Amino acid sequence: MSGYIKKVLQRYKHVQSARKQYAPYPAVPRIYGAVAQAPSPDNNSPEAIEDEVKYIQKVVDTILYYARAVDIAVLMALSTILASEQAKATQTTIKIVKQMLDYLAWHPGATIRFVASEMVLNIHSDASYLSAKGAKSRVAGNFSLSTIPINGKPIFLNGAIYTLSTILKMVAASAAEAELGALFMNIREERIMRLTLAEMGYSQPPTPIHSDNTTVMGIVNDIIKKQRSRSFETRYFYACDKVKAGNFDVQR
Repeated sequence: MSGYIKKVLQRYKHVQSARKQYAPYPAVPRIYGAVAQAPSPDNNSPEAIEDEVKYIQKVVDTILYYARAVDIAVLMALSTILASEQAKATQTTIKIVKQMLDYLAWHPGATIRFVASEMVLNIHSDASYLSAKGAKSRVAGNFSLSTIPINGKPIFLNGAIYTLSTILKMVAASAAEAELGALFMNIREERIMRLTLAEMGYSQPPTPIHSDNTTVMGIVNDIIKKQRSRSFETRYFYACDKVKAGNFDVQR
């Protein structure tokens, strides 16, 4: 998509800043100790006027396809605006949009490199607890075509064919519930891809899903007692059913 970002910047008359922008979204301040688990503060800045709201919506619609197809680094900013900012846009939302455009102005030539593989779908699942507005949690998934992982050997990484970046609708009561919610969201997206690959002639083994949360791995692999997890959102345990059926292999 060479030249796409240049046309977008010209369309919205964005002036590139003199200082290089390295992040498409404002970084959350580092907080240590018990208060680190506190929900993000609400956005109390003045509301945007009607023309500013339309401007935000147009920019998001224009960048969304490019972000999904090429520059996945922008997806976090877009998912935040779509999920919690676009409906009630404020002056802070406008600043987020301008920072995203400034990032794209400094990094207009994003590319994804794919290499030959065994066409085995791999998923990296993760969640960020209480990191979004309204005490919500952000979930993400990286889908790539790779090989079957072998214990003790590095995971073969390939370009992402799809990247999930969204915010859970339900407020998670713990980091483990947020991680299980991320697993549920990724498995739900994977079902279509698994069927598509099979129809193309690439039959799939149990899909490897990589997670860094040992509690969730214990829950879905049925190796720990499910006591406190009984309060988790019911639909999230769909992931446990699919792992038990042999469709998925949840591992580190």
